Amino acid sequence: QVQLVESGGGLVQAGNSLRLSCAASGSISSINSMSWYRQAPGKQREPIATIITGGNTNYADSVKGRFTISRDNAKNTMYLQMDNLKPEDTAVYYCNAYIRFKGAYWGQGTQVTVSS
Repeated sequence: QVQLVESGGGLVQAGNSLRLSCAASGSISSINSMSWYRQAPGKQREPIATIITGGNTNYADSVKGRFTISRDNAKNTMYLQMDNLKPEDTAVYYCNAYIRFKGAYWGQGTQVTVSS
């Protein structure tokens, strides 16, 4: 079992930055990859950034060059640095952890609102 708690969401103006955090606890050593997803009103939840064991990362085209995913293993925390935010980035952001043969675990989500 893995427990995930997101923090760092809020209201910002377009062009500004936010950093989201995801604190993990439980069977952390079993985690194969961690990701950030987001869900905008009326839309499906979508993956935007993934970091796998070893440090390789992947990004959705919509955030590439603006968002950076990272992981601090000493603090059991994953981050999403979001720069040059746009109104279309407004969504609930979710932390996800995947464990092979176990499945996916989710945090409760944190709201990010970007005003124009």
